[in-house]
Amino acid sequence: MHAGKTSGLVPRPVALVLATLFAALALLGVGSAAASASTDPSEEPSGPVLSIGGIMRDGDDPVEGVEVTVEGGGFSEVATSDDTGRWSVVVPEEGDYSVTIDPDTLPDGLDLRDPDRTTADVTAAEWQTNTISRLFPLGEDTRQTSGFLDLFMQRLVSGLNFGLLVALAAIGITLIFGTTGLNNFAHGELVTFGGILAWVFAVLLGLNIFIAIPIVVILGAAFGYVQDTVLWRPLRRKGVKLVQAMIVSIGLALLLRYFYLFMVGGGTKTMNVGLSEAIVLGPVRITTGSVLSMALSVVVLVGVALFLTRTRIGKATRAVSDNAALAAASGIDVDRIIRIVWVIAGALAALAGVMLALYRQVSWDMGFQVLLLMFAAVTLGGLGSAYGALVGSIVVGLFVELSTLFIPADLKYAAALIVLIFVLLLRPQGILGRRERIG
Repeated sequence: MHAGKTSGLVPRPVALVLATLFAALALLGVGSAAASASTDPSEEPSGPVLSIGGIMRDGDDPVEGVEVTVEGGGFSEVATSDDTGRWSVVVPEEGDYSVTIDPDTLPDGLDLRDPDRTTADVTAAEWQTNTISRLFPLGEDTRQTSGFLDLFMQRLVSGLNFGLLVALAAIGITLIFGTTGLNNFAHGELVTFGGILAWVFAVLLGLNIFIAIPIVVILGAAFGYVQDTVLWRPLRRKGVKLVQAMIVSIGLALLLRYFYLFMVGGGTKTMNVGLSEAIVLGPVRITTGSVLSMALSVVVLVGVALFLTRTRIGKATRAVSDNAALAAASGIDVDRIIRIVWVIAGALAALAGVMLALYRQVSWDMGFQVLLLMFAAVTLGGLGSAYGALVGSIVVGLFVELSTLFIPADLKYAAALIVLIFVLLLRPQGILGRRERIG
């Protein structure tokens, strides 16, 4: 009788989690406000300083005294390279410019590598940053060209790294599908959530990345819990069909995506956290951030596998995924298991967002960019199979990177989806999926 009066209230734990999430997201606005407030408008009334520059080098040696002319829109200025080989020209506005080197100012015995290329153009569309570089190679080309085997090894390692971080997010998708039947199109925004918060904590707030990662994972888990508590569990209890629920997930994805755009802007954020040092292993060149990403992904994926096979909750999760009605009849609290699955999926997606941020930097739609690849990995491995999602992710990651040896890089995602189509034509249930009898 009194339930009707309290059903609209949010439980205190949920309220606390919501408050934590909104506080974390509010930091985005605080960071943006702090960045904009760091300059005094009265001191810089003309806006940002725009420049065109470059470096003159003969191999590893800087070349001093080379003159470069920048012209465009009635503007013309000559710059001379300094003792470090650097030159720069401040331009009045974003626009089209021509950059011309004077070969007569080169030292004796030093010529342009391409004598016919004395002028380079700058277009108005290139002004995505305040500085644009133009280089004029000098002297003989001493670069070592990589053979096919070297490129293959480099792409193989990159594909394995990319496949592992896709697997982190894809396992969450397949667990949610296995226990609820929902194809969650907002899962990419859980990945973006993790990437943006990693940038907030590690870059804006200056926390050590190894401290920021656990915080982001905890907030990602909380975000998954809140989504299920506030949205998905009420929809399940009302008996909403899966098609309608899928449409709701698409709407939620759009809402979150453009909320991120509003909070952090449309530019790319750089994850300068001290993990960009290169490690060279034979023909393979990899950053310390990528090594961290691969190692952490392997550890977490092994942990998830042990959780699913060795713990009571993990075994209950697999039982619900196989047959929710039979699991409920066996005494398993299906609703509790689904809630745990959402928490795990949110944590894994947030961690994948951190790894993707270290791999490709941060943007407001970074999760959406790899969403189809996550679904491809899940479908390729077998819907509802966590191990299938892992195998499918590795296959997708390797094919995406290795395909660039033969096709333009812009088509690599499309190539992965073509492979998905061929595999499903031969094995519709996926690599590790089980055949189901229909009718």
